[in-house]
Amino acid sequence: MSSSAPDQARQPRRGPNPRGTFRIGTIAGSDVLVSSSWFLVAALIAVVMAPRVDSIQPGLGGWKYVVGVAFAVVLYLAVLLHEASHAVVARRYGFEVHSITLHFLGGVTAIEGEARTPRQEFWIAVVGPITSLAVGVAAAALWFVTPDGLLLMTVEGLAGANLLIGVLNLVPGLPLDGGRVLKAAVWQLTGRVETGVTAAGWGGRVTAVAVVLVPLLLPMLTDYEPTTIDIVLTFVIAIFLWSGASQAIVSGRVRTKVAQVVARDLARRTLAVPDDLPLAEAIRQAHDAKAGSIVTVSSAGRPIGVVDEAAVRAMPEDRRPWVAVSAVTRTLEEGLRLPVAITGAQLLDAIRRTPASEYLLIEPDGSVYGVLATADVERAVRAG
Repeated sequence: MSSSAPDQARQPRRGPNPRGTFRIGTIAGSDVLVSSSWFLVAALIAVVMAPRVDSIQPGLGGWKYVVGVAFAVVLYLAVLLHEASHAVVARRYGFEVHSITLHFLGGVTAIEGEARTPRQEFWIAVVGPITSLAVGVAAAALWFVTPDGLLLMTVEGLAGANLLIGVLNLVPGLPLDGGRVLKAAVWQLTGRVETGVTAAGWGGRVTAVAVVLVPLLLPMLTDYEPTTIDIVLTFVIAIFLWSGASQAIVSGRVRTKVAQVVARDLARRTLAVPDDLPLAEAIRQAHDAKAGSIVTVSSAGRPIGVVDEAAVRAMPEDRRPWVAVSAVTRTLEEGLRLPVAITGAQLLDAIRRTPASEYLLIEPDGSVYGVLATADVERAVRAG
């Protein structure tokens, strides 16, 4: 299970469901989606459990597979509780949770944004395994008072599966919840979230290799001989873990580069012009002043817009003398004014919140320092 990271939680934005999923309702204020791959795992569970169902309740015929599917539904309701706990804690910390998706390997909670502190990261991650362990313990307690039969089989399976899910999700490697716990711990110790991400990514790779070795080691350590289904499942799980861990390692590298980006160092010299000045004249003055950006100002000298470089390039040269510079200017809304001291992840978050090609950098006293171009940020990250 995993959970993917506002002062107040908002309702999820409704839109088309991701391809291959359908919505079955809401829980903890978030859409619950089921992937088409769930039907594959439900069928697999039904086939694997059929002999056990037949031994407990002989004579069911084809209904034994229906019992297996019913067990899969009960099991995934427990998975849903696991994911809903992630959603509840994330919302308490003020994050928007878009959806909970149940799929072949369990579930995932889509959380917008990322934890701002190690404490948030820890609790959003660890609550899932804690919930699974609690469900497992509760089911184990019910085992003592449940009569023999299919109900007892369900309770046994629910207890074992949830205890296993809870324990395995505490394994310290991404994309498992335990990987996020490790990320939080390393982040707390080093003060660097990117170091935590990288450490947890390598933990995930080690876990993936260990999963591949399980079918090889089981016959040596026990009397159990893995079946073809066991081998296929461990291989699929290992690929899932390796892929998620590798993405985390790449993310850690990018984060390291991003952390080195300083807006002040990338600022372009800015020319201030009236918004009714002809565009051709504004470009000429900027060239003479060796300015890399143009800001329009009011008659009182207050910045009111930033010239969009892409819009300037799209404007035919023969029209530029007849068009006011305001025609290629984006009005300065709140998200286009950034503090000149902004750096790293905060800078990228600001760009994501209000996408634009240019941003005005403001000194603490309110004066204009310069203009930051998104293209310059992208080049800095690639070259970092």
